[in-house]
Amino acid sequence: MYRNHSNIPRREVIRSMIGGSLLMPGILSELLADPVAGGSKVTPANDPLSPKATHFPAKAKRVIFLFSTGGVSHMDTFDHKPKLMAADGKTMGVGGGLSNETKVLLKPKWDFKPGGKCGTLVSDLFPNIRECMDDICLIRSMKSDDNEHYQATLAIHTGSFFFSRPSLGSWASYGLGTVNQNLPSFMVLAPHLPYAGTQVYANDFLPAYHQGVRVIPGPVPIANLDRRTPQKRIQELELGLAESFNRRHLQQHDSDQELAARIRTFETAFHMQTEAHEAFDLAREPDNVLELYGMKRGQSEGFGWQCLVARRLAERGVRFIELIDSGSSGNWDSHGDMAEHGPRAQYVDKPIAGLVRDLKRLGMLDDTLVVWTTEFGRTPGIDGTKGRGHHSACFSSWLAGAGVKGGMTYGSTDDIGATVAENQVHVHDFHATILHLLGLDHTRLTYRHAGRDFRLTDVKGRVVSEIVS
Repeated sequence: MYRNHSNIPRREVIRSMIGGSLLMPGILSELLADPVAGGSKVTPANDPLSPKATHFPAKAKRVIFLFSTGGVSHMDTFDHKPKLMAADGKTMGVGGGLSNETKVLLKPKWDFKPGGKCGTLVSDLFPNIRECMDDICLIRSMKSDDNEHYQATLAIHTGSFFFSRPSLGSWASYGLGTVNQNLPSFMVLAPHLPYAGTQVYANDFLPAYHQGVRVIPGPVPIANLDRRTPQKRIQELELGLAESFNRRHLQQHDSDQELAARIRTFETAFHMQTEAHEAFDLAREPDNVLELYGMKRGQSEGFGWQCLVARRLAERGVRFIELIDSGSSGNWDSHGDMAEHGPRAQYVDKPIAGLVRDLKRLGMLDDTLVVWTTEFGRTPGIDGTKGRGHHSACFSSWLAGAGVKGGMTYGSTDDIGATVAENQVHVHDFHATILHLLGLDHTRLTYRHAGRDFRLTDVKGRVVSEIVS
């Protein structure tokens, strides 16, 4: 006779699952225990992702990290170089890292205009971001150590140029935990993987639950998110049985980090079946908000979708959210023709400006740090016929929001944008400053691995205190 399983008492179901088996009696008593009092449940005291105390009061509660893949040209976007305009076509040594060779100089293709009340000069590639410069601190003196995409991309994410290391988002998750146990602490919205692939959001030697969870824009942002059974109670019992076995094994092997991570992942994945769906559902967003991001109703792809979903994840307590605009091809790597920067900029300009404005409208910019960067800049001289080459000696990045002095520029390059002229900000300094704004001392945020204490900034890095309010 058919029975409605959703009405079967929990104890009866468990006994039917275990009855006649060789399972130890202890398993049965544990499963039948009070869910709150039972030792198998994660509690704030033993949950590795519970919110952790910061080293000092934090300016930012969360980070939205915007990464433009391929090497955005600083002198065509944020670093105005009128003398490069005048030197167009001249042959000279461009200097800077591995690009210290004689080349024909190439003038910027786009005009620069002042933005905001602060008057910061930004090119016509980013007219919408230009209007937000009063909230943005522009760093024009960034410095990396490698001219290859893979190494530079790895470094801007992990602080390491040649070896796999935990990503910035994983370090933030490890140092801070999360305020929402129903969503991962670190999420990555990326239609394609950039150079260095999954290493840009990997946990490496940190526990596996600090790895970023990738979201792919489209109708199904996270695969296999729907539960296998329509009966939530049945799934709870299945997971409870698996959890009981896992935790009993973990008690006997308390150093098995992979098992501990798997248990925590099961729990997060279960809760994500409800909360993640809601976070990705933009149906209730009003038309004026969609317009802010340059979106059409029903749209589930594009950088506007990524930026709006990032705001919704930030609202729901996700600690670190990264947005990647393109992959290892079809990106900002404009060797052949700098005109290729045009459509790339149009793709991200309005959504990024919309994100800053929306966060400010909601009062979230006060405690949300927005970061935009690329892996390196481009050469002042021609590479090919109308393009620019890789240039790690200097490039531009910016920060906005929590604890950052808006409306200012920091650092400068020489007259043609070949080298840093003053106030260099190395990748390690950049990371140290981001951690500082999160209330974390980069020299104290360490993890013991292979006999030594590792940190994001290796053995270098200083906080750029001049840009912190």
